[in-house]
Order: sequence, then C-alpha cells, then structure tokens
Amino acid sequence: MPIIEMHLLVGRSSDDKARVASAVTAAAAESLGVSADTVRILITEHAKDEFYVAGRAGRASDQAAQAALQETVK
Repeated sequence: MPIIEMHLLVGRSSDDKARVASAVTAAAAESLGVSADTVRILITEHAKDEFYVAGRAGRASDQAAQAALQETVK
C-alpha cells in the first residue's frame, strides 16, 4: 500500500487538493502496478512562516517578486 505525503502552503481549495490527490493516485497506481484503492495520500498544510526557501520564509515565487520589487525601489 503506497502512502504518499504532500506538504502544501495553506490556501489551496478542497477542489485543488482533490484534483492533485486524484492525479497522484493515478500516477502511483500506474507506475507501481497497484490498485488505486490501495494508494493513500496525506496532505499537510503549512503557513508561509513555516516554509522556507534558501533560509527565507515563503514560496520561491513570492521571494523572487519581492526581490524584483526591492530592485526597482533602489
């Protein structure tokens, strides 16, 4: 029985999570040759201040946008 953990930032809708769980289930079942009924998906959500990229809180895309904004202010 495959058990797959996903870690997402808070803010995704229930529909978003259902779509990704369905897609990952299908991919795992096909690639591992198991029934989709045996695939388990665990989703844990994290606030932006609980997720770090390169030692800074938040998504990489948020950090890139913030860095670009700071460059235009200089």
